[in-house]
Amino acid sequence: MSAVPQSTLVLSADAYRKIDREIAKFPAEQRRSAVMAALAIAQDEIGWVSDEAMEEVAGYLGMPPIAVYEVATFYSMYNLKPIGRHKIAICTNLPCALSGATRAAEHLKRRLGIGFNETTSDGAFTLKEGECFGACGDAPVLLVNNKRMESFMSNEKLDALLSELELAPR
Repeated sequence: MSAVPQSTLVLSADAYRKIDREIAKFPAEQRRSAVMAALAIAQDEIGWVSDEAMEEVAGYLGMPPIAVYEVATFYSMYNLKPIGRHKIAICTNLPCALSGATRAAEHLKRRLGIGFNETTSDGAFTLKEGECFGACGDAPVLLVNNKRMESFMSNEKLDALLSELELAPR
């Protein structure tokens, strides 16, 4: 366990406790292996992964900040700028595209009034184009807030999902 930095404190003490639990899963000399989990914890707490959060994670894990930045920019699950309350990522790779993902994406764009990498004016939704989620047989597939996968998304199911998310507590 490292000392929690006191000067910046982008992340809370609770976030550091969660990061410590992730670090404990690895041998002491491999604490850097917790970088992906630490970034996910930071994102869950502040809604995105800011430069300051990446620097804090780097310092806590004993890594160069550029190494943390490389991880955060490589994986699409990390948000490098503020996004809407609900992030919807739809897989547009070929198997999903052939099974209706292109149609589903166009329906979402029309319903939300935004394109990929945009956020609705009310801040409720951000729409992203996703890479393979490993569920090609369930296409079209989308991921909600990096945590919930939805499969076989017809226009009716997309509309129901949007309605549900609009009513979800903040």
